[in-house]
Amino acid sequence: MDPVELLLHPVRLRIVHALSGGRTLTTQQLCERIADASKATVYRHVAVLAEAGILETTQEQQVRGFVERHYRLQPARAAVSAERAAAATVDDHRRAFAASMAALLAEYQAYLDDPRADPARDQVGYRQHAVWLTEHEREQLIAGMRAAIVPHLANEPAEGRSQHLLSPILFPLRD
Repeated sequence: MDPVELLLHPVRLRIVHALSGGRTLTTQQLCERIADASKATVYRHVAVLAEAGILETTQEQQVRGFVERHYRLQPARAAVSAERAAAATVDDHRRAFAASMAALLAEYQAYLDDPRADPARDQVGYRQHAVWLTEHEREQLIAGMRAAIVPHLANEPAEGRSQHLLSPILFPLRD
């Protein structure tokens, strides 16, 4: 199945977020991370992603009579090719944006529901800026954002690091 079709679901996007950075988690750990979704839902979506090769089983062990699997994300399998992105229809973009926003809202709600949440300390940001740009200025802005973000995408979990969700969105406003 096409990675775009697989990822056009908020729970599957959240599973991908949880496993980013080379993390390996069990389905039970994913259920704890995505506590607002039922266990059956998380298990079902993990199975869909594993069957499609987006998740890889790294370890299996017997636990209380059932097999517990550890999963790792296969980023190359979850990537959307430039050709696929260019071929996306307006309806594809609508669906992708809706799934992204649903996942973003769910992740933010889960953050706020955590008793340790402190938006001021955590420097939470969700500002919106309406800017006027020429085509060249827009290209420069995107290049600058990529230059700032891309070096951090390869960061793996480590002492002192916590996972953050960064969701840059850019589109033209119409009169």
